[in-house]
Formats: sequence, structure tokens, C-alpha cells
Amino acid sequence: MVILTLAAMSVDVAAQSLSLNTISTIAKSDPLVITGAVGTQNTYRYSSVGTGYASPMSNSIYANLNISVYGISMPFALYFTNDGLDWNYPHLTFHLTPAYKNWRGHFGQSTMAFSSYVMNTSFNGVGLEYNSERIRAGAFYGVLRSAVNDDPTDPFARMPQYKRVGWGFKAGYGTGRNYIDVYFLRAYDRPSSIDDTWRRYISPQENIAIGVKGALAPTKWLSFTGNVATSLFSTDTDAPKLDTLATPAASRFSNGIMDIRYSSMARFAGDVNVNLTFPGISGSITYRIVQPDYTSLGTYYMANNYHSLGVSLNTMLFRKISLAGNFSGQSDNLTDQQMYTTKGFIYSAMASTRIGNHFNISAGYNGYTQVQSDGTARVNDTIKVHRRTSSFTCTPSYMTDNETLAHMASISFNYTSNKDLNKFAIGESDVKTTAIGANYTMSVKPWNTDFGITLSNQQSLGYKTKYVSRIATFNTGHTFFEANPLNVSGSISMIYNEVERQSKSLNIGGDISASYTLKQYHVFTTSASFYKYGDVNPTKLRSNLDRTDITVSLNYAYTFSLFAIKRKDDASIYQKKWLKKATEISEGFSE
Repeated sequence: MVILTLAAMSVDVAAQSLSLNTISTIAKSDPLVITGAVGTQNTYRYSSVGTGYASPMSNSIYANLNISVYGISMPFALYFTNDGLDWNYPHLTFHLTPAYKNWRGHFGQSTMAFSSYVMNTSFNGVGLEYNSERIRAGAFYGVLRSAVNDDPTDPFARMPQYKRVGWGFKAGYGTGRNYIDVYFLRAYDRPSSIDDTWRRYISPQENIAIGVKGALAPTKWLSFTGNVATSLFSTDTDAPKLDTLATPAASRFSNGIMDIRYSSMARFAGDVNVNLTFPGISGSITYRIVQPDYTSLGTYYMANNYHSLGVSLNTMLFRKISLAGNFSGQSDNLTDQQMYTTKGFIYSAMASTRIGNHFNISAGYNGYTQVQSDGTARVNDTIKVHRRTSSFTCTPSYMTDNETLAHMASISFNYTSNKDLNKFAIGESDVKTTAIGANYTMSVKPWNTDFGITLSNQQSLGYKTKYVSRIATFNTGHTFFEANPLNVSGSISMIYNEVERQSKSLNIGGDISASYTLKQYHVFTTSASFYKYGDVNPTKLRSNLDRTDITVSLNYAYTFSLFAIKRKDDASIYQKKWLKKATEISEGFSE
């Protein structure tokens, strides 16, 4: 009876009737399997210059557990972390995602795929998704952001923020090159979640965001894709509401979901693509626009007030040489209300080929040009922004492998120029950088040992300045044992930096790490690093390495199978009777 109840719970979410196939699948699954993992990560840091740039100690403890009942998967996780020694702001998360066939539930801290213009953050709440070959649907409710409500009288109080709550849904149909998806999000701040003192400085916000994504492929060589969204956003929910009688348009939105206020604004964002594919060549044209002040409370920071147009092309010559090119232009100040308008142009070209069985070479160029023009104010020619950045790269590499040794060697060249094109400029911000690097690794297979060496030299020339950086690193690794492997690796490095006629510095040190796996369930890892660094005395030709950084990390993870009731290969008489009875019930539902 319990087994039948579980089957009904997992399948009848959408009021579907039980089927013989569903019952057979459940009957063939293991009745109960519980697996999981627990672990801890601990890091200690010491620096002779203080702990301003990093906490002296950070610790975390986590636990993952997955419960599978007749094929119904219910994983969840607990995670506790803290930086520092005082444990002021510990962080605890919970996550449970039961899944069965096309259904997936979300409980706790979860994520759900939405349009990038509507929501790309996680939520702490509940959600349900259905994904089949052609039909998609989902809904959620939860907290998008926790409140920060420290004591207003504390001089070291954190920046306050409201508790942000959201709910939304999505639905879609189609697959591959032809589909359409619709997204909806309602998000708002809870004013009571912070102290009234803080509310004098920050205002609660709310918004509705609606998005549509889709693709259409009328032919094999032509396809269209699009992703558009609109957002109704209020910067202050304490602002007065619009009079819906005096403003009839506002009444169409003030339907109990969100009130239109004097702080409300409606904005649009989206992109469309035209994709072309022919034998040996492919390309695309992309247009994107994000209106000024476009905001969705379900997304992280998003650049706005710009539109762009881009073209890309890829091809293969003689089945050996791969070529790719891209060009795009972008302009801001869409409403002509900024003081100045800025346009940017990005362009790149890349080529790569393979010669023989061991040699590869790739080369590329990347460029960016920025131009400033008039907006509400006229640009002063003497301070006008007009810059160009160009970068050339070339990387040849050689690889060979046999039963005993494996070798890989590569050399990289890079030249970058950042130039001010203003005709009144004298080159104060111009920089030219040349970088050369070499890398070699060798694997000795009978010894289970790897060796590697990396060398690099970088030189930057600016206005009356010269900067040089040289780095040399040697690393090695070895694997002990076979049944319970122990992996040990280490490296030694030296870094020399010089600003001509100003300073010279040297950094020497190394790190070592070890990882041991015991009986495939226990994994112990530890690492330590030690570096001495400081200024190099240019007159006495000696190093004054009076600063020290030490880092030690200890980690442990244990994966386990806590409990399992396995299905017997030969069904018992009871199982056969149960399956026969369940089949009769299923046939009754079907009728």
C-alpha cells in the first residue's frame, strides 16, 4: 500500500492516471537507496603584512544526502561556512531536489532556468518543473535576497538591504531549432525586513518582468533566434500611486499584481539573431538593445542604455585551416540625454591549423576602438576620448606520445598596443606590451611522474616608464600506490618585477599538495605554500626578502552508502502478486 501511494504521488502531479509502464518501472527500481557525502574544508593564512587582504582562517562543513525511493530521487544539501575567527556571519543553506522522470521539485536554495533578462539568480523557497521532449513548464516562490539589518548605531554595520521575495512561472513548447518559451517574474522588497532608520537612506523596490525566447528554422541553412523581455520597475514602493481614473493606461497594469506609482518605469531589452549555415561556412548577425534603466530584480547587475550590431563568420579551408572573424559595433545614449555619446567597435580574426600528427599553430588578432561624440553637451576636442587597443597572438605547439614518455612543448607570443588617437594627445596613457612564454611538460609513464617548466617574460612601455616582469616555475607530481592512490605534487617559482628607475621586487617560494584516497570513500587533501618577497636593493645587489606569506589547507571528504534495500533479480511471489494487483488497478483507471 505504501509503495502504491509513492507511485501515485510521483506520477499524479499533473492529474495523470497511472499506467502499466509507470508501475512496471517502479517495480523494477530499488525500494530504497540512501547515499551521500560529508566533508570539511579549512584554510589558515598568515602574512607578515597583516590580514587586510584575506581572512586568517576560513572553515566550511557540508553534507549531501540523496534518498531514492523506487526511482524517485530526493537529493538535498547542507552547507555551513564562515570566514574569520569570530564567526559573526555564518551561512547555512539547505537544498532538496526530488526528481522523477520528467518532474523535478525544488526545496531550499535552488536555481531554475529562466530568460537572462528576467531572472538569473537563485531563490530560497519551493519550485516545480516539468520537462519532456517538447513541453516545458515550471513555477517557483521564494526569497531572492536575504535582509541585512545590522544595528544602525554600529559604526561597522554592514550595508543594509531589504528582504526580496519573488515568484514566477515559465512555459514552453518545441525542441531543437523550433521552440518558444514564455517567462514571468514578480519580485518585491519587504519594507518591514529592515530597521526604520535604514529606510531613510534606501527605498524598497518592486517589478514585473515578462520574457519570451524562441527559435524558428524555416530551412536547413537559415534559422532565427530571439530573446526579448519587458520590465515594469518601481524604484520606490513608498511613492504615491498614479490616479487610474486620470491615467487610464495605468489601470491596465494595476490589477492587484503591482500598482503603478510615480516611481514606476517600463523598459525593454532583447536580442535577435539570424544564423546561416552552408557546407564549409557558417555565420550569424546579432542585434541587441537594452533600454536605459532596464532593471529586473531577478538578475544581477545588467549594463543598459546601449544597442549593438554584430556579425560573425567561420569557415574551413582545405579541411585543415580553421578561420573565424567577428565584428560588432555598440553605441550608448539611446535617449540622447547623456552629456556624451560613446561608440565602441570590436573586431577579431583567428586562424589555426594542424601540421602533421604532432604540430599545431594558431594566430589571432583582437581590436577595440572607442570614440566619443556629442550628447547634451559638446565634446571638447582636447579631452575627447578616442582610443584603440590592438592585440596580436601566435602560439605554436608540439606534442608527442608513446608507451614510455609523453612530451608537450609550446611557445606563446603576444603584442598589445593601447594608443590614444586624440590629435592633441602626447601619449601619456599609451602602453605597448610584449610578452613571450615557453612551456614544457614531460610525463614518465612507468614512474607515474610528471615534470614541467614554465618561463615568461613581459615588458610594458608607457609614457616615460618601463615595466618588466619575469617568471620561472618548475613543477612535478607523482602518484604512489594503485589500490589507494596517493598523489603528491609541488612547485617552485621565482617572480621578478621591475619598474625602471623606481622599484625592483623579488618573490621566491613554493607550494606542495597531497591527496590520498582510502578505499574509494575517504579523500584526504592537504596543501601548503610558503613565499618570501620584498624589495631588491638596487645598490647592494642583494635581496631584502623581509615579507612572508604562509597558507595551509586541510580538507576531508567522505562518500557513503548509508542504507540500501535492493530489488532482487528474481521477483518473489509477493512482488508478482503486487505487480498483478497494481496492473489491475491501472487498467481500471484507464477505463
